[in-house]
Amino acid sequence: MQFFDSDGVQIAYRDEGAGEPVLLIHGFASNSKVNWVDPGWMQTLTDAGYRAIAIDNRGHGESEKLYDEAAYGAPLMAEDARRLLDHLGIAKAHVLGYSMGARIGSFLAINHPDRVKSLVISGMGINLVRGVGGAKPIAAALEADSPDEVKDDAARSFRLFADQTGSDRHALAACIRSSREPITAEALAGVSVPILIAVGTDDVVAGSASELAALLPGAQVLDIPKRDHMRAVGDPVHKKGVLEFLAEQRRA
Repeated sequence: MQFFDSDGVQIAYRDEGAGEPVLLIHGFASNSKVNWVDPGWMQTLTDAGYRAIAIDNRGHGESEKLYDEAAYGAPLMAEDARRLLDHLGIAKAHVLGYSMGARIGSFLAINHPDRVKSLVISGMGINLVRGVGGAKPIAAALEADSPDEVKDDAARSFRLFADQTGSDRHALAACIRSSREPITAEALAGVSVPILIAVGTDDVVAGSASELAALLPGAQVLDIPKRDHMRAVGDPVHKKGVLEFLAEQRRA
């Protein structure tokens, strides 16, 4: 892991390979290792001739833990991603974000269109615009003394995942309370870079990929068959589809 200062916050990242840069932004309660190293994404991209850069979002992984809700929010976390590109001297990168990372990547493309070559919105469909509920019960589950106290199944799954990844649960609770604001369809439709929307066909968290694509002229859809929100990340169909999409950008 390497580190840099993002406006006073210590942010950790991985930087491997050579070639066109691909910035990887992980999902909530995950980190660069769980989201991108363990499922083989870093290896897949570097083997294909890309430079794979994976950030640990603030409050996650090896990055600094913050406990004030105001220290989070997807637009603010997108600025961490932009500052990482600045730190590495990268003018433009392909951006691949999963779930919360897709929201962060979308804000990066909206607010800094000159820094994004293409955008892969993974693990997030129409709910990127409609919003994802459940922040309050998830935060309560993260702050509970034991997962056995959590009765809400969805919230309990996030608590168990946070325990599994060894996360700072109180930092995550602050994050979830502030990072799920929806993106307007108008703002997203203004993104002019090539977009791929990749969602598991059994993913009820993300919502429909095709419904989101209908709001974005020219966006491509990648269905990841029989995968839910937690199991779509490392699926071979996911990797193959993203590599094909990136190869299209090389030929363009």
